[in-house]
Amino acid sequence: MISHFHGDHINGLLTADNQAAFPNAEVLVPATEWKYFMDDAEMGKQTTDRMKGVFANARRVFEAGLKKKVTPYEWGKEPVPGLTAVETVGHTPGHTSFVLSSGSENVFIQSDVTNDPDLFVRNPGWHLMFDQDPVTAEATRRKVFDMVSADKMRVQGFHYPFPGLANLEKDATGYRWVPAPWNPSI
Repeated sequence: MISHFHGDHINGLLTADNQAAFPNAEVLVPATEWKYFMDDAEMGKQTTDRMKGVFANARRVFEAGLKKKVTPYEWGKEPVPGLTAVETVGHTPGHTSFVLSSGSENVFIQSDVTNDPDLFVRNPGWHLMFDQDPVTAEATRRKVFDMVSADKMRVQGFHYPFPGLANLEKDATGYRWVPAPWNPSI
């Protein structure tokens, strides 16, 4: 299940010699992300070395024998039971987060809505160079943080420090990140 096409989220699909790391796996990708990064016209519009590299890397990864194993999924649907894909654009045009549900419990898997929670939860208006559309990324951050704090939904972030799971509380200037207590037993 892929959230977006930055290298730190897709490069592990390949081995060091560019072979499929999981040759029998089906790779689920956001349909909007797939359409954008596989579009030659969009690739041709890129002016920065960073974005040219993101496009080139996405194509390198998915053209290494994975294209036939890729299944695009849509926002607002469950690509797999209990996991709902949520539009959280800005970091990339097809950036996707997820709500994982089990019984009455939910966790919001925010992918890269923000990277460092200590900085960007407290300062949701700050912009990071990795956000392709910083203004939209900020609006998405604020919307997501409002939702998870109001719903008291736990949030998991890909770049969050251990234990990687927290609650967000709204405060006067932004939000407060409250790491979830860690329990070594399940």
